[in-house]
Amino acid sequence: MTVATAHPDEPVRFYDLNEHPHPEGHSTMLGFWIYLMSDCLIFAILFAAYAVLGGNYAAGPGPKDLFDLKLIAVNTAMLLFSSITYGFAMLSMQLGKVRATQFWLAVTGLFGAAFLAIELYEFAHLIHEGAGPQRSAFLSAFFTLVGTHGLHVTFGIIWLVTLIVQLGRRGLIAANRRRVACLGMFWHFLDVIWIGVFTFVYLMGMLR
Repeated sequence: MTVATAHPDEPVRFYDLNEHPHPEGHSTMLGFWIYLMSDCLIFAILFAAYAVLGGNYAAGPGPKDLFDLKLIAVNTAMLLFSSITYGFAMLSMQLGKVRATQFWLAVTGLFGAAFLAIELYEFAHLIHEGAGPQRSAFLSAFFTLVGTHGLHVTFGIIWLVTLIVQLGRRGLIAANRRRVACLGMFWHFLDVIWIGVFTFVYLMGMLR
């Protein structure tokens, strides 16, 4: 239903009484969920490609010849610890503690950086051993899947640093709280994807 209001000196204005209220930031959160769903599709395609190509070694090395599970386990621990520290950042934000929020975000970024460093070391070692992405379909799919995840972690760290600066300048305003929440969803999403990579690529690869 609509109603019209008018003032002798103003044009007629119509108001829709059936329009639902839209809380501040509602569209931001909805848009970010849509983005995460699109990212899910990207990783689903990459997992599917690896499932099809992962057994094509072209007479070259396979997972048992290349993967160091101890190193990958340490790398996985780095990312899982970062998820825990991000939880502490969220708790600090709820308590209104800006400094503590910044501290835990920084710790999360350090764990993320350690994860990337180990992943880059693994890539460099594989390439040095002659097992680069051009060696076989298996390695092409492996580098694409794991590298795409690593690229997302890199963007996440850049976002973390930017958010720490924004918190220092403007504090825990509503916009910054939404940004921390969105980054939290993104970071935990990357953890879930990595668990899939660790299980499907590394563990199952060693069992082939």
